[in-house]
Amino acid sequence: MKAYFWKQMKVFVSIIAMFIQLPIYAQLGGNTTYNFLKLHASARAAALGGNAINNPAIDLNLASTNPALLNQDFSKQLTFSYVKYLADIGAGYIGTAYHFDSIQTTLAAGLQYIDYGNFKRMSPDGTDLGNFSAGEYCFQLGAAKSIGQFQYGGTAKFIYSNLESYQSIGMAADLAAAWFDSKRLTMATLVISNFGSQLTTYSGSNRENIPLNIQMGYSKKFEHSPLRIGIIAQHLEMVGRLLYQIENRNNNNIDLETGLPIQENFSLLDHFMSHLILNGELVLTKNFNLRIGYNHLKRRELALTESKSTSGYTWGFGIKINRFQLHYGSGAFMGGQNTNHLSIITNLEEFKKKK
Repeated sequence: MKAYFWKQMKVFVSIIAMFIQLPIYAQLGGNTTYNFLKLHASARAAALGGNAINNPAIDLNLASTNPALLNQDFSKQLTFSYVKYLADIGAGYIGTAYHFDSIQTTLAAGLQYIDYGNFKRMSPDGTDLGNFSAGEYCFQLGAAKSIGQFQYGGTAKFIYSNLESYQSIGMAADLAAAWFDSKRLTMATLVISNFGSQLTTYSGSNRENIPLNIQMGYSKKFEHSPLRIGIIAQHLEMVGRLLYQIENRNNNNIDLETGLPIQENFSLLDHFMSHLILNGELVLTKNFNLRIGYNHLKRRELALTESKSTSGYTWGFGIKINRFQLHYGSGAFMGGQNTNHLSIITNLEEFKKKK
């Protein structure tokens, strides 16, 4: 068993080394397509800073972003998540899982989507040519196995994007490993998300990049306390180069001597914190908990110059009523523009127990 485990770990490390050698870009915005893959409708993840790859909760929404979290406890779980973004943009996730005792493997299937709503098609002279819609979809199939305290898994993703009369198809994969110490209530995870490529482009022959994200997570629940704390390091493939400069943020941001825009400067702390997500969860009872999170990158990118408001800060809660778990998460894009995430989770085994 040990020999088999170390053989698998060598393969995993080799894959990581290959990913690290991939071309790296200095900015997030504008360099990739299928950017809806960065979003997830999960209410728990939204409440924990927009990411929860380090959380051991039996929540299939989390396993869809970290397949190494999958285990037999997820079997026959069903979940639906939805979030309404700005205007009439909405996103969601539907998923289920099943554990196969014969091969000691848990499989999960799900659909992640975003609907951009309806738009008016206008001619150059202003003639109304009717309406059109736009949306993107990602069908996921994941699997995971356990070896002692270690779990590892992967997810294959088939992506379809439809933007007016332009379509694109792509394939991607997530690879992940997790270590969980049940005695110390500690978890450490490593996730490589969205490694893949466009198969067909919207137009022309140049394939666009997919938003790769290499992440590490850690969480700890204290034995005699309801508190679980966590930290996630995101975009490790772009260490030190995650933030971008914003030139001429307002009309007065001009050097009076040179007439050139004043460059925005980032401190070393800004660069460091932009990779981190901090979160905490109060597990008050088996049926109720509270969550908070902080995402410095979102706060740095989305906050207004004049008013930072609550951008980057998130919160939410979870409650179980009868056979259903209800989760809510909220985060601010800017002042007065919060997102409201809702997740509903149930397990078919719960219905059998009530009979």
